[in-house]
Amino acid sequence: MKQNIYITILFLSWSFSAVFAQENIIFQRGIEFSVRIIVVDENNNKIVKNVQIDANGRYYTFPDVNGRFIINAKVGDEIRISHPDFETVYHRLTSSEDIKIIVEDYVDKSNSILKSRSKSKQTDFYLQHIDSAKFYQKKDIEKSLSFIEKALENNQTKKRNATRYNLLGDIYLYWKQYDLAIYNYKLSYQIKEEINTKISLAEAYFLNKNYDESSKTYQQLKKEKLSNFEEIKVYEGLGDIYFKTKSWLEANLNYEFALQIAQDNAITSKITDISSKIGEVYAAEGKTNKAEYSFINSMNLAAKENPERALKEEEKVADFYNDNRRFDDEIKLRKKSLEKTKTKNLALGTEIEDSITSQKINYKIGRAYLQKEDYKKAIPFLEKSKSDAKEKKDIVVEKDATRKISEAFANLGENEKALENYKEYVSLVDSLYIRKEQEIQQAKRFAKKIADNQNRIASLEKDKELTQSKISLAYVDQKLSEESNQKQRILIYALCGGFLLMILLLYFMFRTNKQQKLANNLLALKSMRSQMNPHFIFNALNSVNSFIAVNDERNANRYLSEFSALMRAVLENSDEDFIPLTKEVELLELYVKLEHNRFKDKFDYQIKVDENIDLEQFSIPPMLLQPYIENAIWHGLRYRKEKGKLAISINKKDNETVSISIIDDGIGRKKSQVLKTKNQLKQKSKGMSTIKNRIAILNDMYKERISVNVSDASQNREGTKVELVLKKK
Repeated sequence: MKQNIYITILFLSWSFSAVFAQENIIFQRGIEFSVRIIVVDENNNKIVKNVQIDANGRYYTFPDVNGRFIINAKVGDEIRISHPDFETVYHRLTSSEDIKIIVEDYVDKSNSILKSRSKSKQTDFYLQHIDSAKFYQKKDIEKSLSFIEKALENNQTKKRNATRYNLLGDIYLYWKQYDLAIYNYKLSYQIKEEINTKISLAEAYFLNKNYDESSKTYQQLKKEKLSNFEEIKVYEGLGDIYFKTKSWLEANLNYEFALQIAQDNAITSKITDISSKIGEVYAAEGKTNKAEYSFINSMNLAAKENPERALKEEEKVADFYNDNRRFDDEIKLRKKSLEKTKTKNLALGTEIEDSITSQKINYKIGRAYLQKEDYKKAIPFLEKSKSDAKEKKDIVVEKDATRKISEAFANLGENEKALENYKEYVSLVDSLYIRKEQEIQQAKRFAKKIADNQNRIASLEKDKELTQSKISLAYVDQKLSEESNQKQRILIYALCGGFLLMILLLYFMFRTNKQQKLANNLLALKSMRSQMNPHFIFNALNSVNSFIAVNDERNANRYLSEFSALMRAVLENSDEDFIPLTKEVELLELYVKLEHNRFKDKFDYQIKVDENIDLEQFSIPPMLLQPYIENAIWHGLRYRKEKGKLAISINKKDNETVSISIIDDGIGRKKSQVLKTKNQLKQKSKGMSTIKNRIAILNDMYKERISVNVSDASQNREGTKVELVLKKK
């Protein structure tokens, strides 16, 4: 049941009167100030934990010792306060007054005791696990994911599940596992439609180079009610897509929209970022004057933010000068950046970006001198770059600097020194090759660990679903048992009524038997469906396991994504006796595609549907055809030495009947049985016997709508043909 939570926002003045503070802040619009925010439970006046606050893209997760969040913001900024157990609160600042949020009817589930149907007690540590997962998000992915697993231990609310999947997406996005990030963001958004989740999904699509889906998602977001910062991110994201696809006009147009919103709302960090990106567009178009103007503007803005941001922008402008062969301007700017790296504000070895290090800046200065053929001035900077790189074990820069030193000495005619440095360069290349091999192996192990963690999480989710299904079936059995006992009591009372009620009693018994038979048939169908689904899941997961075993992460991810789509469709139809034939065809196409991905070298397939058939007029039991196709692949085509064929066709027999045929040119039923005997299989597939019983029950309930005939496809008993005749519903 969805909990109704009401939020009241109170503003408290801590030092000045409300009127004076309001006038003062409006007068200073655009000036950042500190605001204290506290979230309190009205019931006990206690501080609510595990709150996250977002102010223009800056996230605040951990409060001070008094439980207060101290954030930096400006008048007009929109603050977002979120928590897994109450609806997200949005508030636009109009003054510097502190904010107190009172949550009514809030239940602190982190300290509550949850009782399951079996009456066992479990403490809910969900919020603590989520908090720990966030703490390790950028430090240790395995620990972070382990806490996500622990958060799955108990059944959670809809919003909690959405929060968990969103956090999983954030973790995978940070560690550049973009496919998994997309998968989890989509799950989170399906559970609860949050704007920030959809923006993250669009960013993940972009980083995964799926520009069409990213653009489509951003375009959908433009129709939503967005905050100023969210609107900036949408237009900036569209600009990034157009820039990557070299659509300069559209890129510049979207960046200009984003820049205008940032300027109107004095969001300084975004003004800097977008001005820099506009410069990149102009540079790509060859409009150097406009590009330089934008770069200088962004560089000046960055200097007002902090030294780290200024260095990052100076690096970009220096690269622009180098691209345009303005080496003197480049050298001057890089020397300025080099001095900044030596200041107390930015200690060496703690730079914000890998490209802004003393060894790399010295290398680029030396390279610029080489490009302008001033070899004597180039050598000291390259030597300094080499020594710094060696000290910090940056073998890539050390290698490049050594090669440039060799070139400089060669141009100066000092061949011995040139040869000495070239030999050292060759040695460094060999060392770098060995290191790269090690990094590749580490990356493979890292990818496998992530895949294992994701599989465990998916397995835990599936276990929870199966447990819920078992509980529901037990509840149904109990209800049926109670109904049966009640009918027996009525029967006893009726017998005591004497001879006059005998006729009525006989009629009642006849009706009861008929209902009981129907109930038994329904229970049998449910039982058979529950047998079929695990049977299919087992084989499909074996396929995923085979990809993981050979470290084929991309195919494993794709296969798992397609498999999840199929399973979702199967589960949606699992309670239906019949579904439209169109849906069954879609399920078969998904299933055959999955099996073909694994056995591409074993068979090709074709699914042909007669265009004269109106598939919507026919219905069929869900996944009825799957076991026959599975048998054709696993027991027929799989054992062929040459590549086989699987043909599935749906043809019209008359206006009331269609014929569905499944034909393979495999080894045939007889040879397949011999192979089974030789291999001494420990477990015999129950797929065929289950499907026969299922058809028999359905025909009994719905008056012979389905008939199946299995025969050899050829006279030499090779290949198998299955023909199913289906009558109109």
